[in-house]
Amino acid sequence: MSGLVVCRGCCCGSSRKVPRLDHDAQVRRLSEVAEVRVTDCLNVCEQANVIVVRPSPAGRAAGGRPVWLGLVNQMEAADDIADWIRAGGPGLAEPPAVLGLYAFERPRPSSSTR
Repeated sequence: MSGLVVCRGCCCGSSRKVPRLDHDAQVRRLSEVAEVRVTDCLNVCEQANVIVVRPSPAGRAAGGRPVWLGLVNQMEAADDIADWIRAGGPGLAEPPAVLGLYAFERPRPSSSTR
């Protein structure tokens, strides 16, 4: 089964930053279809709310890699992520086209943070 990393640090999960979303309900919805790990800040606050979709072992064996999604600020987006995971997730199923609007490249650490 695919897994999810859900950022709930300084900005993600914050009603100040994203006021019209029930952040807890979003996590509960995603927990229905995948193992969800809630983590502290992923350092991409400009993309709040951030969710990383990790491939299942079979998906990784098929070439799937983690997919970073940002601005996941509507419950409908959580539904699209859940549908993708039910279909197999990264490496096993194509994501719904709408998730392309949320996808972004994983940030690389700058040399000043190493």
